[in-house]
Amino acid sequence: MYEQVSHALLNRILDRIKPAIRKRDLRHFYTRLGGNFYAIHTLFQQLYGHRDDFENLMLRLVEVMAAQYIARADDLKALDALREGDHNWFLSQEWVGMALYTDGFAGDLQGVAGRAAYLQELGVNMVHVMPILECPKGASDGGYAVSNFRDIDDRVGTLDDVRDLGAELRRRNMLLTLDVVVNHTSDEHEWATRARAGEKTYQDYYYVFPNRDIPDMFEETMPEIFPETSPGNFTWDEAMGKWVMTVFNNYQWDLNYSNPSVFIEMLDIVLFWANHGADIVRLDAVAFLWKKIGTTSQNEREAHLILQMMKDCVQVTAPGVLFIAEAIVAPVEITKYFGEDAIVAKECEIAYNATFMALLWDAVATKNANLLNIGARSQPQKLDRATWLNYVRCHDDIGLGFDDADIHRAGYEPYAHRRFLIDWFTGAYADSPARGQPFGRNDKTGDARISGSLASLVGLEAALESGDDRRIQQSIDLILLLHSMIMAYGGIPLLYYGDEIGTPNDCTFLEDENKAKDNRWMHRPQIQWAMADLRKQHGTAQQRIFDGLKKMIAVRKTTAAFADYNNRELIDTGNDHLFVFVRTNPNMFNDHVLVVGNFDSNPQSLNLSDLGTRWGFDYGRLQDLCSGESPALFKDQLVIPPYRFYWLSDCGTR
Repeated sequence: MYEQVSHALLNRILDRIKPAIRKRDLRHFYTRLGGNFYAIHTLFQQLYGHRDDFENLMLRLVEVMAAQYIARADDLKALDALREGDHNWFLSQEWVGMALYTDGFAGDLQGVAGRAAYLQELGVNMVHVMPILECPKGASDGGYAVSNFRDIDDRVGTLDDVRDLGAELRRRNMLLTLDVVVNHTSDEHEWATRARAGEKTYQDYYYVFPNRDIPDMFEETMPEIFPETSPGNFTWDEAMGKWVMTVFNNYQWDLNYSNPSVFIEMLDIVLFWANHGADIVRLDAVAFLWKKIGTTSQNEREAHLILQMMKDCVQVTAPGVLFIAEAIVAPVEITKYFGEDAIVAKECEIAYNATFMALLWDAVATKNANLLNIGARSQPQKLDRATWLNYVRCHDDIGLGFDDADIHRAGYEPYAHRRFLIDWFTGAYADSPARGQPFGRNDKTGDARISGSLASLVGLEAALESGDDRRIQQSIDLILLLHSMIMAYGGIPLLYYGDEIGTPNDCTFLEDENKAKDNRWMHRPQIQWAMADLRKQHGTAQQRIFDGLKKMIAVRKTTAAFADYNNRELIDTGNDHLFVFVRTNPNMFNDHVLVVGNFDSNPQSLNLSDLGTRWGFDYGRLQDLCSGESPALFKDQLVIPPYRFYWLSDCGTR
C-alpha cells in the first residue's frame, strides 16, 4: 500500500542505509520491503512511535532485515520464490510432522540426519527438532532457558550440523522446524549477565524493579504457571539487588518488548535461524509477550501487534518461512494468533490445536465423544490461509483447558469432571489402566495437568505387562483411533517421537537430579532402537502401531479432501460415543470422505439415513480408505467396532 508518510520515511532510511548494504543487488528485497513497509511502519509506530529515536530505530530494523537477506543462501532464496508462487503450499494434505528431542531420538543432530530414512519410512516429512540452543546444564527447562540464541548445545552438535541436517531434509523433500524462545532468556544469557552487572541498557531488556511496589501490582492479576516449583512471577536477584519478572521459572527472565531494541534483537535471531535452514520457526510462549498491570499479562493486543510486525519483517527477508504460535490458551483466544484480519493482521500460519488434543483425551476417559462434539463446535473458525497443528501427545503435559460452559453443556460439573480426568489418567480411578502422573498441581485451586506417554496413558504399558492379548489390541486400536482423528480433522498432524512404536513412560529421569522434580521427563524418552526394530516383526505391538500409522499417513497424502481449506463439517449423529465429520475435496465436486470414530469399548451404530442425501454418498458402496473394507451394515445402520475409525468414501465417486 502506498502511503506518503511511511514512504517518505522509507526513502530517508534508504538514503542513510549502510554503504555495504546499499551497493548490493537487493532487487527482490526492495520489492518486498516496499510492499510491506506501510504495515511495518504502522505497527512499529503504534508500539514505539512515542520515542524521540523512532526514525533511528526504524533504520536499525531495515538494516537487520537487509543484512540477513544478504546472508541468506541462494538455495533458500530459491525456495522463497517457489513458495511465494504457491503461497498455500502448507495447506496440502501431504504434510505430516514429528516432534523429537535430538538426544532422546538419535543422540545428536548427525544421528537425526542418519535416521531420516526411518522417518521417511513412516511417512513423516516435517521434522520438529525440539529446542537445541545453548542452555545452562542444570537449569535448562528442557531447552527453553536459552543462554545463547546464536549457538546450540555442544552435546547435540554444531551450527554446521544444523545446516547439514536442513540440507539432508530438503534433499528428501522434508521440512525442518526449529524453536526460538521469544518470551524470555536464561538468567545466564549475556543480556542478563550485563543487567546483573548494573548496565542500564540491558536492565531495560527485562522487567526490573528496585522494590516490590510494581511487582505486587502485577501479582494481583497474574496467574502462577508453575505453582509447585516456581510460585509467583518475580524473583529477587541478589547480585543486581532488584526484582526481575520470571513468569515461568526463577532462572528465566522475561523480555520487555516495550523496549524496541528487544524486538529488533529477537527479529535478528529469528532470521538467523531461518538462514540456518529452518523452514518453520516455532515461536515459544507468544501469549506472554506483553505485560500490563491489571491484567493476566497474557493475550494482550500488543502481543499480537509484535507478532504481526515480526511476520511482516520476515516476509521481506525470508518469505518462505512459516511461524508456529506456541500459545496454549483458551479456545476463544487461540485463533487470534493466526491474525484477526485475513488481509492485514498476519501473525502465525500455524497454531497448536491444544483444545482438540484435550477433547480427544476427554473422550478416551469418558468413552464418549459428547464433550468432544460440543467443544469442537465451539472452536472459532480459522483463517483461510492458516492451519492447525493437531497432536495427540507432545513434550509437554496435558492441560484440561476446556471451556467451562462446554463442560456444563455436556452435563458435567467443571471442577468434578476435571478431578475425574486427573484421577483417570493417573490411575487413581479404580477401572483405569492409565499410568500418568499429575503435573503442576495447584493446592489453592485443585488444578493439575497430566504427564505420561501415549502408550502408558491409553493402557498399553499395563496391557503388555499383563500379557492380555485383548487388552493389548484394545490399546493399539485406541492409539490408532486417536491418530486417525488428527490425520483427518484438518491441519498438519504432528506425531510425537516414540509413539509410533508404543514407547511407555521412561522413568530414568528420576536418576538425574536436574530432571527428577519435573515428571514431564517421563514422556521425553530415550528411544531404544532395538525396540524400534520390532516394527519389522509381525504381530508385535510395535509392528501393529507402526504399520497402522504408516498406512494411515500414506492414505492421507493421497486424499485431497484432507487438505485444509475450511472444508470440514461436523455431523450430529445423536450417538454420544461417536465423533463424525465430513471432509470435502475443494477441487472436485461430490468427492467427500466420511470420518467416523467410536470412543466406546462396545460396538456402536450410525444411522446413515440421518445423514440425508446432501453429500451424495451411495451408502451401499462405502469403503474404508485405510483398510479397504466395506464396513458392516445392518439395514441403514453402519456398525463401528470398539475403538475403531473409518475413513469412508463412495468408491464410485473417487
